[in-house]
Amino acid sequence: MKKLFFTLTLISIFMIQTQAQTTDLQLIEKTISNYFDGMVNHNAESIAKAFYPTASMKWNEEKYTEVNAVEALSDYVNSNAAVKTETRIVAITIVGDAANAHLELEYETFTFVDFMHLMKVDGEWKIISKTYTTVKKDF
Repeated sequence: MKKLFFTLTLISIFMIQTQAQTTDLQLIEKTISNYFDGMVNHNAESIAKAFYPTASMKWNEEKYTEVNAVEALSDYVNSNAAVKTETRIVAITIVGDAANAHLELEYETFTFVDFMHLMKVDGEWKIISKTYTTVKKDF
C-alpha cells in the first residue's frame, strides 16, 4: 500500500510539473505570436505586448549595435510597409521563470534568425532581449 501511495504521489507531482510547463509553453507561444503579429502586420501595439519595456535588441551589421527593442521595432513597423513574411518557431527552452526561443522570419531575399530571451515577470512572459542575425538567400 505504501508503494502504491508513493507511486501515485510521484505521478501526481510529475503531472503537475508537466501541466505547469505546458501552460508556460502556451504563454510563451502567445508572447511570440504577439511579436510575429507585430513584425508581419506592422503592428507596434503587438510588439509592445511581447517585449518588456526595457528589452534590448542586439545585432552586427557594419558594427555591433544595441538599442531598446520596443522603440526600434515600433519605429521600423511604423515607417515601413508590410511585406510577405513566413514565421517559424524553431525551438523553445523553458527552465523555471526563464526561457529562450529560436525564431525565424523569412522574407523573399533573406531570413532574420532571432534568439529571444524571455522572463516571467509578474505572471507574464515577456521578451527581455533579442539578438539576431540576417541570413541572405542564395539564388
